[in-house]
Amino acid sequence: MAAYQTLDDLDVEGQRVLVRADLNVPMAGGRVTDLTRLERVVPTLRELADRNARVVVLSHFGRPKGERRADMSLRPVAEALAELMGEDIAFAEDCIGQQAEAVVNGLASSEIAVLENVRFHPGEEENDATFARDLADLGDLYVNDAFSAAHRAHASTEHLAHLLPNAAGRSMQAELEALERALGNPEHPVAAVIGGAKVSSKLDVLGHLIGKVDMIVIGGGMANTFLHAKGVEVGESLCEKDLADTARSILAKAESAKCEIVLPIDAVIAAAFDADAETSTCNIDAVSRSAMILDIGPATVADLESRFKSCKTIVWNGPLGAFELAPFAVGTKRVAAAVADLTSAGKVVSVAGGGDTVAALNVAAVADRFSYVSTAGGAFLEWLEGKTLPGVKALQ
Repeated sequence: MAAYQTLDDLDVEGQRVLVRADLNVPMAGGRVTDLTRLERVVPTLRELADRNARVVVLSHFGRPKGERRADMSLRPVAEALAELMGEDIAFAEDCIGQQAEAVVNGLASSEIAVLENVRFHPGEEENDATFARDLADLGDLYVNDAFSAAHRAHASTEHLAHLLPNAAGRSMQAELEALERALGNPEHPVAAVIGGAKVSSKLDVLGHLIGKVDMIVIGGGMANTFLHAKGVEVGESLCEKDLADTARSILAKAESAKCEIVLPIDAVIAAAFDADAETSTCNIDAVSRSAMILDIGPATVADLESRFKSCKTIVWNGPLGAFELAPFAVGTKRVAAAVADLTSAGKVVSVAGGGDTVAALNVAAVADRFSYVSTAGGAFLEWLEGKTLPGVKALQ
């Protein structure tokens, strides 16, 4: 990975530091319901404040499409951030212009302000040069601490980095270091766990990983498509049968690259995707035409536990079953616990990411025992696909 500056490289004393954070948090009834993204940016904000910077936070919230919308204001988020940090945080009703200037100019050293939603201006998503310069006028230095928005070439995530001396914030730095350990320069053998509903959404991921890892474990609805491609009966299970040829091509490429593809050897089945459905377990080649495969079975769990003992690095994206319902979350929970145990024992580096992945690891109550869990959905997926992230490239 190309070099980038961190907070260690910046002299921030008395400087106006624009921090691009991701404050796009879930809300209900005007209250933040998940503080994870706010918690991740706190170390950067605290460090800058402790070093006597004047800290100015930029972020988007929702998709207002260039229009001012009261229900997408960052004010309640700024209030939640202030409560989390236990200190006053100023708020500006706009992110550029006189209102923003007044709040920024009113900051003393070590004080923090949050500016209004950058997406209230069309120039943000258009990566408009004039809008980026208007933002740059409010700062002396730029820090990007929003990896989860780094796959977007927007004014505050990409263009701004070209206008001011820049660096990665502590959250961004931690993310990039974790990704480097996972795939950039990993210790082998490397296993990738790729789950989820559809192969079509992970084609680029699989294509990129084949040349990077030693083993790909395919689970969830995706596995059904590969099983079908190999002539296995999958009954009424979720399956993209029109991608059978694609699946066979992936299997062939993996074999040529000496990358092992691991599929379920047994399954938890039911007649319907229902929490109260009667379930049973069978070998993967014994699924009836009326059944649905909804989770991996105990033999598959044991197989994966055994395989992972020889690994040094594990990358995880996507659940192994229909984890949303308790009867079909068992496989994901047990395998996740096994990875967590290996991580805690210092035997593997484990990096996980993606919205459903984070939710699944939380259901398994092991997210805090992985080496790193990314809260970046789209950005993490594009990284797995081998794509260059504009917000990261701009820092290099």
